[in-house]
Amino acid sequence: MLIFVVRRVVATIPVLLVVSVVVFMLVHLTPGDPARVILGAEAPVDQVAALREDMGLNQPILLQYWDWLIHAVQGDLGTSIFMQQPVTEVLAERIGPTASLAIAAELIIVVVAVPLGIAAARRPGGFMDRSVMVVALVGMGIPSFVLAIFLVLVFGVILQVLPTAGWVEISDGLGEYLSHLVLPAIALAVILSALVARMTRGSMMDVLSENFVQLARSIGMGETRIVYREVLRNASLPIITVLGTTFGSLITGAVVTETVFNIPGIGQLVVDSIDRRDYPVIQGVVLLGAVLYVGLNLLIDLLYGILDPRVRLTAGKV
Repeated sequence: MLIFVVRRVVATIPVLLVVSVVVFMLVHLTPGDPARVILGAEAPVDQVAALREDMGLNQPILLQYWDWLIHAVQGDLGTSIFMQQPVTEVLAERIGPTASLAIAAELIIVVVAVPLGIAAARRPGGFMDRSVMVVALVGMGIPSFVLAIFLVLVFGVILQVLPTAGWVEISDGLGEYLSHLVLPAIALAVILSALVARMTRGSMMDVLSENFVQLARSIGMGETRIVYREVLRNASLPIITVLGTTFGSLITGAVVTETVFNIPGIGQLVVDSIDRRDYPVIQGVVLLGAVLYVGLNLLIDLLYGILDPRVRLTAGKV
């Protein structure tokens, strides 16, 4: 197991290096002089020159990358041009609402989508199967901003039972915190719930067709035990994969939801930083998202090795 873990961790290093190059080049791939773009076309030449010097743009590109990489590894992602704060501090201030939103949406997906997928797979072609597939298709086809506006209209304007915008920290009261979290979490979870339900159904149906399931039924094993103990365990790898990737999507894809509900998270930070051309913050957000995806993939690989020993044996032969 130790060798398997070490192999997987080492395999992420080249990926992170490629990611670092892409993130670093965000500034240099911007059309024109990055310093001129940041300050505007009317900025004096001496201010542009001073900013270029401050950003290290006068140095060779490889030296710039090396300097940026060394600082990034140490947790120094530079300083926000607009807010005049370290980028790490800006991200730390904004990650809380986004993480809360993503965790709540992931819980909704696990509690709702996985059981629906299992129920649909137990009776293929039945009423439940057709209903789940119709709901999944509708859910995947609804744009997130349309769903968010619909939820605001129904629950915030017509029924007036939930707040339509803003954010409250959990320290200010659990009830207020949850009431501000419900609508954006549902808006964020619906589309991915449809995907997870379809994946769960497909994976469960593949395992249900295996010979060992027929054998278990023939010896009198209960259907509930077969489905939830034997079949679900064998079908869990694809489900874990899609749940892991959806969590990464929830973190990095909350831009629209946070904008509609006016949540001060990473998504809204991205929108504001693009408007202000605050490149250090944009670099920090992109790097955070990429590292998160790599970390989630690493975690999924390790879970594969725990749940299925064959994965460890195959990796050991490579």
